[in-house]
Amino acid sequence: GSENDLSCPVCHDIFKDPVILSCSHSFCKDCLQLCWRDKQIKSCPICKTIPLLNDPPRNLALKNLCEAFLLQRDKKASAASEPLCSLHHEKLKLFCLDHQQPVCVVCRDSIAHKNHSFRPIDEASDGHRKELKELLAPLKLLKIITEYTKGEFDQIAETIKVQAQQTEEQIHEEFKKLRLFLQKEENARITALRTEEKQKSQRMKEKTEDLNRKMETLSETIRATEEQLRAEDVVFLQSYKAAINRVKQLPLMGATHLDSGVLIDVAKHLGNLTYNIWNKMKKMVSNTPVILDPNTAHPQLIMSDDLTSVTFGGRQKVPDNPERCHYFKVVLGSEGFDSGTHIWDVEVGEEGFWAFGVVNESFERKVEALSGFWQLCFQDEKYRVQTTPDTYKFLSVKKLQRVRVQLEYDRGKLSFYDLDANTLIHTFKHNFTEKLFPFVETEKKPLKILPVILKIFSASLHAFLCPAS
Repeated sequence: GSENDLSCPVCHDIFKDPVILSCSHSFCKDCLQLCWRDKQIKSCPICKTIPLLNDPPRNLALKNLCEAFLLQRDKKASAASEPLCSLHHEKLKLFCLDHQQPVCVVCRDSIAHKNHSFRPIDEASDGHRKELKELLAPLKLLKIITEYTKGEFDQIAETIKVQAQQTEEQIHEEFKKLRLFLQKEENARITALRTEEKQKSQRMKEKTEDLNRKMETLSETIRATEEQLRAEDVVFLQSYKAAINRVKQLPLMGATHLDSGVLIDVAKHLGNLTYNIWNKMKKMVSNTPVILDPNTAHPQLIMSDDLTSVTFGGRQKVPDNPERCHYFKVVLGSEGFDSGTHIWDVEVGEEGFWAFGVVNESFERKVEALSGFWQLCFQDEKYRVQTTPDTYKFLSVKKLQRVRVQLEYDRGKLSFYDLDANTLIHTFKHNFTEKLFPFVETEKKPLKILPVILKIFSASLHAFLCPAS
């Protein structure tokens, strides 16, 4: 039939879900209910016939004709160079602000758009293009941030491999000294190292793959959106709502951060290596009570192979992992203490600047910290002890060479002794509440944690180191 024959006499649109009355007139179901609203007597809107059924039957034959007509008209419209209204086959010259869709002039006068607001198609297009561009801007910025983060992750992944390689070489050198006894132990440690490397490399690989997926999603969304932005106004407006939803639904990711412990735990593999082997071989060996953690070292500090001494040098290319110190020229011990008594000796000298002691676990490593440390330091040829930049005390001691640090955590005491003169230098008293980490800091003179020879202390030395409370 013609379009007039298939149009509802109320809304003048092609029938939607048509129903037929006993008087043989047909209407859209919604249009009929709208006409009957607030009316006690149901009559035909055309011939006024009464009475009628409250729930008239569907006109399936008419419904099928309407669907066939719309399908045929849609095919003709799609073949045309300019999109046309799917209901009236007219040019889409207006944009309905209430329905947020392009419409024709016939749609504007229909009951479906009664009391709606409209704008010319070009004005609406300009406004919505601007809106979509604004939504797209943070995605472009996020893509740049994600690419930068991926570069950092790539550097860390490479550092993990280098660390693993260097650590393996050092382990081999240590084991050469005791080859007859150590083959089995060496294999076990290498296996542990490679397992950690595999696990942490896999972790970085997964993080990198996740970034790649996010970057691909961002790139595809940006590409598709920019392609829609280049489309003709009508085509753009037909699809802009879906584009906005796609952009809005894409979660904005914040900068991806690293978790602590991302690098190889070198201290676990190298720390006290010969001492731990000695426990199995029952032979006298040296033990270094504090192992320095290279993952915390300032970029200008160079670590010894056995992780017991540190030297100030040129800036090295190392990742900015969460554990690393960046403000002070500091490296921390690999193990923290929150109970008991702990003793370690430091070899120093009268040259440049150095400091050592303990810091709280929460000590700020990326910026200048104002508290949370207890230290003995040497600067401008003077010795002093301090806990903050403004809380310090100058000491009268001279020419320190070897200093013993004794931490009695439970008693709240941190003492420094001059080993060569057998004298107490200074004791801090504080109610410690956090785990404490040994640290050393230097800007010129190398500092070294001295090994302890395992032997029985004489009564006099024991009395000096462990005085009665």
